[in-house]
Amino acid sequence: MDYKDYYETLGVQKNASQDEIQKAYRKLARKFHPDVSKEPGAELKFKEIGEAYEVLKDPDKRQKYDQYGSAWKQRGGGVPPGWEGFDFGQGGGFGGGGAEGFSSFFEMLFGRGARARGAGGPGGPGGFGGFEGFEGFQRAGGDSEAGLVISLEEAVKGGSREITLADPATGGRRSFSVKIPAGVRSGQRIRLAGQGQPGIGGGQRGDLYLKVDIEPDPRFRIEGADIHTHVPVTPWEAALGTDAEVETPEGAVRIRIPAGSSSGRKIRLRGRGLKQTGGERGDLLAEVRIVIPSSLSDRERELFEQLAEASEFRARTQETVRA
Repeated sequence: MDYKDYYETLGVQKNASQDEIQKAYRKLARKFHPDVSKEPGAELKFKEIGEAYEVLKDPDKRQKYDQYGSAWKQRGGGVPPGWEGFDFGQGGGFGGGGAEGFSSFFEMLFGRGARARGAGGPGGPGGFGGFEGFEGFQRAGGDSEAGLVISLEEAVKGGSREITLADPATGGRRSFSVKIPAGVRSGQRIRLAGQGQPGIGGGQRGDLYLKVDIEPDPRFRIEGADIHTHVPVTPWEAALGTDAEVETPEGAVRIRIPAGSSSGRKIRLRGRGLKQTGGERGDLLAEVRIVIPSSLSDRERELFEQLAEASEFRARTQETVRA
């Protein structure tokens, strides 16, 4: 018996919900019904769709199909994907039949601890009870990974977040309480122990890893542990000096703009960046940007003209370029 992939027949994933399976069947049944379809081979396709749906719509049949493939109704027969090359012999044995063949099969899959006790053991050659080391066999579940987008404020301060993710094992959704460590960077992963894929035979679940992505903020730029921003000032504030308010991920603070500040000058706020290994934090650097009015009043223009006449400063002299 050739293996038939009923999930592929219906065009759904293996973890599809019953509702998704039903919707896929109805859509395909309408498309390939022999009374209405002009598709080549529509009648055969319609029968294949019906066969797949008959199994997958029933949770019990679906569970057996997932475990045994097309041979879920009887011993031997179809080979599920990934099991090609194994000799599923007659009489309930593996690799040529009998306990020795079954033993070799489990050795290859689970290691030498899964040895057969012999055909006379509990469960016989067609069952699992006669295999030493297989009773109570357990295996931990695999790890899973998902994405977690956080704000820059969360990355700086840390905190906790409630998230809900799809659970491929059940087709449902699971909620988690996530602790976000202060100083986490994009690309780093937060580990939720025991929240990954379920184990086999009661084995413990794997871990869930959340890959962090810090949401872009047009006000800030991250460089290592330092955070960069800018502070706009007027020409007269830059020339005379002033106090200015600057935004940080933890709220606005006031800083001093020294007199004679040019565009590009950086004001360093120590310890307002991201937390580093060892507990120290990086810095926040506020870059001065001189902003001029887009239009001038008559009085403003007059004053600027007077300044231009009175000032001996020349921005494009050779000395200024060298400085």
